[in-house]
Amino acid sequence: MYGAILGDIIGSPYEFDRGDKTTDFPLFCGGSEWTDDSVMTIAVSEALLRTLPSSSDEDIRGAVVRSMRDWGRRYPHAGYGGRFRWWLVEEEPRPYGSYGNGSAMRVSAAGWLCDSLEETERVARLTAEVTHSHPEGIKGAVATAGIIFLARNGASKAELREYALGKIGYDLSRTCDEIRPAYCHDESCQRTVPEAITAFLESKSFEDTVRLAVSLGGDTDTLGCIAGSMAEAFYGVPEELKRECETRITADMLAALQRFEERRIPRGGK
Repeated sequence: MYGAILGDIIGSPYEFDRGDKTTDFPLFCGGSEWTDDSVMTIAVSEALLRTLPSSSDEDIRGAVVRSMRDWGRRYPHAGYGGRFRWWLVEEEPRPYGSYGNGSAMRVSAAGWLCDSLEETERVARLTAEVTHSHPEGIKGAVATAGIIFLARNGASKAELREYALGKIGYDLSRTCDEIRPAYCHDESCQRTVPEAITAFLESKSFEDTVRLAVSLGGDTDTLGCIAGSMAEAFYGVPEELKRECETRITADMLAALQRFEERRIPRGGK
């Protein structure tokens, strides 16, 4: 989960195309702050820690709804999308057919807490469909969590690419250099998740992944969050960046992160 939160924090100053579309930028600056991506990543992780490994679909959905509404109300000004803000306070929250990238940015815990690809994909689907019930919203969550699961279990980049192409069906034909010039702010899964995957696949390290994702422009905090979550599973996260992350989040977020770290299955584990 460090990877997702760090990607969010590092990308946050450059959202809405405020950067120069370069990989040469300071990793942290005055505007480097967590956003709704980090809040909801933590919320989903807390729900899954309470329900996995053996809860029903209904129990998992219910826990995800309760946790996201709890954390969303703790931090009501974290930058949520308009429809999601309403969902957080509705008397009877229901899925609303979104294909936004929120389903992918919050799902990383599923890739670390499940012991099979099939279970990872099932849980990812459940975390998405409580709000993002459109097929593309579900697809983005499944793809992100699936890559995390496979990467932490030693899959090569060639295998991860084939998973995204063959099983998920994403178009990964463009390189980052080809994406970057015309790419602009887009909050859909179908125009965020493939780009984040491409940044990860082209990278040489955790930091390089986040720099490549942010350099694309657009929704940079979410690109960084999704790509960073994949990169953590493949490369790990340098200790100095973990410490930086810990200094930039609130006490209750840090406590939740530590609970997750104690329970998650390690890289190379089953």
